[in-house]
Amino acid sequence: MIAREVAIRSPERVQRRRGWAFAEPLEVVHRRGWWGKSDRFEIETNSGKRGTKAHFVIDANTGAILSEGYVPR
Repeated sequence: MIAREVAIRSPERVQRRRGWAFAEPLEVVHRRGWWGKSDRFEIETNSGKRGTKAHFVIDANTGAILSEGYVPR
């Protein structure tokens, strides 16, 4: 399993490449996989605040980005 810090680096690179804002604070939640599915990290930027947000789901075993989304408001 990858470390929490490694999981955070991947979305930071994606956001820079796409020109998305990367706002603090970050919320990183580790979710355990059920019925043979792998664990994952769910990362949200600007957590608990109004405005621009990005949400990423990262595979905790491989570090691959499973899904991503961005709200530019």
